[in-house]
Amino acid sequence: MIFTTEEILETVRMIQLDHLDIRTITLGIDLLDCRRDSVKETVRLLSEKLKLTTDGFLDTVNKVGVEYGIPIVNKRVAITPVSLLLFSTDMEEYIYLAEKLDGVAKDIGLDFIGGYTCFLEYEVSQSDRALLKSIPAVLNETERLCSSIVPATTKAGINLDAIREVVPIILETARLKNNPSVCAKLIVICNPPPDNPFMAGAFHGIKRGNRVLNVGISGPGAIRSALEKLPENSDILSVVEEIKRISFKITRAGEFIGKEIANRMGIELVSVDTSLAPTPEEGDSIARIIERIGVERFGAPGTTGLLFLLNDALKKGGLMASSLVGGLSGSFIPVSEDKGIAEAVSSGAINLEKLESLTNVCSVGLDMIPIPGDVSPYTLMGIILDEMAIGVMSNKTTAVRIIPVPGKRAGEWLELGGLLGRAPIMDVNRFSCKALFERGGRIPPPISSYRN
Repeated sequence: MIFTTEEILETVRMIQLDHLDIRTITLGIDLLDCRRDSVKETVRLLSEKLKLTTDGFLDTVNKVGVEYGIPIVNKRVAITPVSLLLFSTDMEEYIYLAEKLDGVAKDIGLDFIGGYTCFLEYEVSQSDRALLKSIPAVLNETERLCSSIVPATTKAGINLDAIREVVPIILETARLKNNPSVCAKLIVICNPPPDNPFMAGAFHGIKRGNRVLNVGISGPGAIRSALEKLPENSDILSVVEEIKRISFKITRAGEFIGKEIANRMGIELVSVDTSLAPTPEEGDSIARIIERIGVERFGAPGTTGLLFLLNDALKKGGLMASSLVGGLSGSFIPVSEDKGIAEAVSSGAINLEKLESLTNVCSVGLDMIPIPGDVSPYTLMGIILDEMAIGVMSNKTTAVRIIPVPGKRAGEWLELGGLLGRAPIMDVNRFSCKALFERGGRIPPPISSYRN
């Protein structure tokens, strides 16, 4: 495809002025062939394979980024889910494996490694339970390892017993060393894609190949800047078309960079994730885009409709640009990472229930939300259940990445730093759903899941 000089210059301006970047390059690695009866032998083999298969990865990524002048923020690895690599009922064996994984990731120079994952949508086995119990210690003792838990899918329904076991793990993770920020490395997810390059939910899917590449490109600042150039009286269709146009351009840029890296490494590029993942930088915000289109403050009436418009136009532009669009393409709304959303929470424009409603029309779910540390476990169970229900019924990926903050009350601020940002502690509904979870069991899949 031939680009005009103006189009090339526009892309350069997006990089220099509007925070356009390749947010993630994620190398997916299959470690199933490393399974052995002995945990030490398994760990030895997977450590050796990780070092071998990542040889040259960072050098290639860095060279391509420099050659083409586009920032590549994070270099990551997603591995086969740990629950499929180790079948143990000894929590200490999982901790040993996790520490070795984190050490290898540090030696390689990775920003993150994902795949400390278990699937609980049908049942919680004794080995799953050991992995779950290890999570608080693992996330508090490691730097780069991320963990994800799957208690629901559209095909299986929602496992209430699994959610009931997961919530104490989240609370203990925040309380163990009074460092709630480690909960940013833990996500509860419904219908996870097999090609998700974004942490904390990344893992390498079964049958995805021995070694594959995923690229995630983010550009909320580029979208906002483009909309600011439109005349104030532009009709809504003009807004949609402008979002599609910019989405097309940033997706093509992401695919180009991803293919260049993949070709040099001799592997396959399997997904281009066109996402609007905000940062705490001024203007690099989903909230500012929504406010620019037409609401006074993110969370005001009309926000859900505009977030739907944004997400849909973004996907349409991306799909026109590449046949590899996948992962979690769409608009993310992480509270602490988006300065505009954090300010909307602080001003009272949006609450937890409104955020939940927004997850019907955007990507992922309730993300990076600080809540009081004294939250009732049953309240947290209910919050997770509600988000899983949206995913199961809509057959989409939804998730909860929530941060209980010991000793903090609603309205106080949590400082996380860096790309994690800062946010006010959000209040939670104090009415109980204890009786629901005492029933236990599994909510069956919806009628829409029965397709053949």
